[in-house]
Amino acid sequence: MQSFLVISLHTVEKISEEKLKNEIIRQAVFWIALFVFGMFRNYGELEQPDFREIFYYDVCHWIFQIIGANWIYSVLIRKFFEAKKYFLFTVYFVGGIYLLGVLNRLFIVYLAEPLFAGYPQELVSDIFIDVKYLLFHYVLPIISGSFIFISVKFMLLYRDEKQNALQLQKEKSELELKALKAQLNPHFLFNTLNNIYSLSVTGSGAVSQSISRLSDILDYLLYHGQKEKVSIDEEIKIVKDYVALEKLRYDERLSVEVRENIGVPGLIPPLLYLSFVENAFKHGAEKTSGEVTIRISVKTDEEYAVFTVDNPLLEKHQNTDTGIGLENIRRQLDLCYPNQYSLEIKQASNRFAIQLITPLK
Repeated sequence: MQSFLVISLHTVEKISEEKLKNEIIRQAVFWIALFVFGMFRNYGELEQPDFREIFYYDVCHWIFQIIGANWIYSVLIRKFFEAKKYFLFTVYFVGGIYLLGVLNRLFIVYLAEPLFAGYPQELVSDIFIDVKYLLFHYVLPIISGSFIFISVKFMLLYRDEKQNALQLQKEKSELELKALKAQLNPHFLFNTLNNIYSLSVTGSGAVSQSISRLSDILDYLLYHGQKEKVSIDEEIKIVKDYVALEKLRYDERLSVEVRENIGVPGLIPPLLYLSFVENAFKHGAEKTSGEVTIRISVKTDEEYAVFTVDNPLLEKHQNTDTGIGLENIRRQLDLCYPNQYSLEIKQASNRFAIQLITPLK
């Protein structure tokens, strides 16, 4: 437990350091770009510009623009405006921006100008009461820089939130898909074990062959079932193993036709075709007496894979589209192929058929 807490704290600290580093880099790029732009603008507006003087004045304004913009965003907007404390936001904004203008002017007059210019110094009281001069030469530059800064911050925040939302949705879909697979696999395994149990009860000599086939299927479930995609060839191979397992159970009364026309290799979610085939045996061969014919086909071209399963259906077992099997398959398809697949389920002439079309790209 202690080790887990240490690792967690270390991870949080690492993430915080990374966020701080990114914030510093973003702000450095933004403020340097804004400073350079302001320098060129001021230089071009004067008839006989003094580059040295413009540089010093712009640095002094630049410092308070950085302070003001971060104060407005981090304190006023995040703690008051977003909390809907509009009155306090307005009071602190007006008072704070005026105070920043005064401090900026005092900084220039008493600290900066003595270093590069011999202008006479104003009285502190005169600086405080000269509101018009403060407004146009100090307050407005701070507000304009803050407005640009905050606009960029909100655009980046919107982008980050959008990316985070997409990432969360992706992770949620992946977790849900894993949960569906975890639910489907035991369901499939349970039915297969029931089949082997039926063979053992009847004393069939095919039990050993059934266990061998089941071993191959379990190997597929363990090593391929949790993958995002598997090749259609691999899926068809395991379908054939399952069909062979079922043939041992039903002997001569079961006929299975498997047609393959894989013109273009493709990928599908694991167990997708196998789940439909398992459902066909469950509601076709298991619920029907006498000879049973199940038809399975898969065909691919440059764009799509078309998979079909056709099995007999007794009239009293018409609700084959309900239950854990097909419901999970539909949900899995929605997650893997949102608005990109076609699933048709038809019941006619005591036959039940599904046709699944999925994109290969």
